[in-house]
Amino acid sequence: MPSQECNFDGLVGPSHNYAGLSFGNVASSSNVNSVANPRQAALQGLAKMRTLAERGFAQALLPPQRRPNFALLRAIGFAGSDADVIGRATREAPLLLASAYSASSMWTANAATVSPAADTADGRTHFTVANLNSKLHRSHEHPQTLRTLQAIFHDPRYFAVHAALPATPAFGDEGAANHGRLCAAHGAPGVEMFVYGRAEFDPTVLAPQRYPARQTREAGQAVARLHGLAPQRTVALQQNPDVIDQGVFHNDVISVANGNVLFYHEHAFAEEAASLAALHAALTPLDVQLQALRVPASAVSVADAVGSYLFNSQLLSRVDGRMTLVVPQESRENAAVSRYLESLIAGSGPIDELLSFDLRQSMRNGGGPACLRLRVVLTEAESRAMHQGVVMTASLHDTLADWVGRHYRDRLAPADLADPALAIEIDAALEELGRIVGLPRLYDL
Repeated sequence: MPSQECNFDGLVGPSHNYAGLSFGNVASSSNVNSVANPRQAALQGLAKMRTLAERGFAQALLPPQRRPNFALLRAIGFAGSDADVIGRATREAPLLLASAYSASSMWTANAATVSPAADTADGRTHFTVANLNSKLHRSHEHPQTLRTLQAIFHDPRYFAVHAALPATPAFGDEGAANHGRLCAAHGAPGVEMFVYGRAEFDPTVLAPQRYPARQTREAGQAVARLHGLAPQRTVALQQNPDVIDQGVFHNDVISVANGNVLFYHEHAFAEEAASLAALHAALTPLDVQLQALRVPASAVSVADAVGSYLFNSQLLSRVDGRMTLVVPQESRENAAVSRYLESLIAGSGPIDELLSFDLRQSMRNGGGPACLRLRVVLTEAESRAMHQGVVMTASLHDTLADWVGRHYRDRLAPADLADPALAIEIDAALEELGRIVGLPRLYDL
């Protein structure tokens, strides 16, 4: 049955701000305490979704999460009314309040790992929600993420949505940001690659020294078991610890896979030659020839890759068999990266089109086009079975743009999180959003 890849973009939430909570994410740390514009951030994301949908790519959205997370704040000792909780957290622990207010669920590449029906033992599409336990501000996302994915992919005939792995360092899991898939076509059996930064039980695996490795090898192995993946079509690759120490906190900041193409920086993996050999060996029985598009450091340095988010791009297959690379505007503004991109599309390789988007609000917090989307390969039957209210259309875009204009602030500094009115505004916005997308019970308001 024909299949297509649908990108589920995170709708930016009303509490989008720059609190600098993500150690190891250079952009996030660089913009700490800056003033954010949640309204602009949401509209920028919606514009990308609308444009890609208009160009014929399957596009949907994942709603934001309720913020602040009062359950988190009360669990760590802040009591009283909602206003009391916010007031005391502001006085005693403003970073904990910022963590409870984080809008980081917008980066849905970290929401879950997804294996399509063509790869799984039971022929269903499997999701495992990421525990994100390396960062407090993200570690409390997974219960709502599970609820959201179960609401959208609700038919057990076609979908299996697994809860997050145990929240222990041994199973540190950052979702699809460290996962890729190579195949002849989206609906054909493929090879799933799980990229890790460290191994909990193998001291011979070198770990980064400056920044933490967020993904473990054990987490990828557990997800593969839950999804019923064939071992011969599952490959574990170690991310280069040196690039993690240069700000490559997820693999999707240094490589991206689509179809039979792996677009990657020469320093992406700990052992480049062995990594490519493992992928070749797994793909050969499927009669798939890997196209490895290697970007040399002489053309684009790791620093330029991190600063421009060249690899945090969407690599999309078109109906004509060619590919479009969706990049942030910063990639066009970086001289070295721009030169490389021009040579890329002028060549004879599979990528012959570039689309750039202004996603500066997201980029300043450390998330580019690839961070904003979760890739889900769906058969025709699965596309019909999923909840339709989140599928991007021109009408839904316009409705959401109007909703954003009425509910989102155009200025939000970390200090503004102390305003109890913000929490009330967010609840009102989400209550209406639930009705708009046809999920009125999505939030426990």
